[in-house]
Amino acid sequence: MATVQSQTDQREAPLVARHLRVPFALLILCFAAWGMAANLTDILVGVFRGIFDMSNFQSSLVQFAYYGAYFLLAIPAALINSRFGFKTGVLVGLGLAAVGGFLFIPAGEMLAYNMFLLALFVLAAGLSILETSANPFVIAMGDEASATQRLNLAQSFNPVGANLGVLMGAVLILPNLTPEESKTIMSEGELLAAQEADLFQVLRPYVFIASVLVLIWLLIAFRKMHLPTEPEAVDLTEGGGGTFARLWANRHYRFGVVAQFFNVAAQTCTWTFTILYAQDVVGLSQEAAGWWLQASLLIFLVSRFVMTWLLGIFRPAKLLLIMALFGAACCLTSMFVLNIVGLVAVVMISAGLSLMFPTIYGMALQGLGPDAKFGSAGLVMAILGGALIPMVQAAVMDVSSSALGYAVPGVCLLVVAAYAVFDLRTDRPGPGAPVTHEAGAQS
Repeated sequence: MATVQSQTDQREAPLVARHLRVPFALLILCFAAWGMAANLTDILVGVFRGIFDMSNFQSSLVQFAYYGAYFLLAIPAALINSRFGFKTGVLVGLGLAAVGGFLFIPAGEMLAYNMFLLALFVLAAGLSILETSANPFVIAMGDEASATQRLNLAQSFNPVGANLGVLMGAVLILPNLTPEESKTIMSEGELLAAQEADLFQVLRPYVFIASVLVLIWLLIAFRKMHLPTEPEAVDLTEGGGGTFARLWANRHYRFGVVAQFFNVAAQTCTWTFTILYAQDVVGLSQEAAGWWLQASLLIFLVSRFVMTWLLGIFRPAKLLLIMALFGAACCLTSMFVLNIVGLVAVVMISAGLSLMFPTIYGMALQGLGPDAKFGSAGLVMAILGGALIPMVQAAVMDVSSSALGYAVPGVCLLVVAAYAVFDLRTDRPGPGAPVTHEAGAQS
């Protein structure tokens, strides 16, 4: 009866409060913008390797700067939202991300790789605060009964932005870079000019994104936004130790954080080195290789809807196991089938990855009750896997090959599969069952 009433309330209440529809549309632009910026980063790894003549490991520091900033700024973002509210958090995030985008201009003039890393770090720091603030802001923009539907609508624009980001890289950056064969006959002065021209191609999309973020900042800053329910301030000293102890004692949650760490690592490794695999193993041009990364993200986007439908049929842990093993098999194929079939296998890893983040998120938080508020923070911070593990893959590639480097995401996906097996072999209450903190301690 309660479920029927909830569904009735959801139909009657508007999805977004009428006076917040324009702010909601502006936040949708934010979701798309950070998806665009994040996937431009995947393009930069291969680009920097060619421009600065560096190893795969050195170029992978791009991802370390980006995801490291996400990890470090998660808690400060929560503090800003708690003290000053969601609107301030969004504005701080937008402003800091815009500064990072504009820092690409002096980085291009200085021709310094470290300066590009700093620009990326500042950009990602702003996007971390923006993402942490925008999600609860969207939830608060209407009736509680429609909060999940509202947030899903906003989040659906993130992969749209991601595909646009890769498309920008494939159209605006890769086709305009100096061919490697041309550099072999250039003088020192010509090489310097070519480097400057290539770096200019890199900074253009980021300056465009920064300009858009400034426009969104102005539109939000000068618009009054009265939320239907104001969020309560959080006392971080109250019950924090007890919550942490309960979370640490919950093996489902602990393993879930580990699985999320390796899931994000596998996703970042796969997309970061797709272009290099296409170039080094299959022999494609940089421009053609960029379209294969675009194909990966399109498969990820389509597969997300397919997996949502399949989750209505299969138990989440069972589907997670199947897709994790599928992704690992694709990694194995890419390691030993060194032709176009191997490249197709690299692209198809994205199909397995498509359901993992939200599925692991839900499985790990199941049965936590009020502790889920703190537990979700740990799952978000597990994004650090995207900063650390790509450097491991790059180091493997430097001492072996681009193909054998895909052993790294393969191992990551096996860890995710192990978490799915753990969940399938464990009896615990289903969603909506009474909360018992002992549930996670079962074996």
